Amino acid sequence: MREISLTSHPKVVIHRIPITRARINLGQVVRRAHLNKEYFILEKDGIPVAAIMNVEELEDYLELKDPALKRHIQKSYREYHRGKARGAGKFLEELRSNFAKPVK
Repeated sequence: MREISLTSHPKVVIHRIPITRARINLGQVVRRAHLNKEYFILEKDGIPVAAIMNVEELEDYLELKDPALKRHIQKSYREYHRGKARGAGKFLEELRSNFAKPVK
C-alpha cells in the first residue's frame, strides 16, 4: 500500500491499493474512510479505477457540482430524522417492481 500525505493538511492520507486487497479488507477500508477520513484509490493492474471516501465528503462534492442535489440531500436527511425512511426490504421490493415494468 502506497500512502500519500498532503503537506497542506497533515491529517489527509491517500492510500493506493489493489482492488483485490480492498475486497479482502473491505470492512477495515470502509471503517477507516468513515472514521479517519482517509481516502483509498483502488487500482487494477496499477491503474486507478475507483475510490472510497467518507460519504459526507462525497455529498459535499456532489453539492458543489449540482446545487439542486444539495436541496435533495437536505430533504432526504429531514425525512430520515422524521422517521420517514423505508427499510431496505421495502426499497428492494420497489426496485424489483420498477424493473419488472415494461419499458415504453
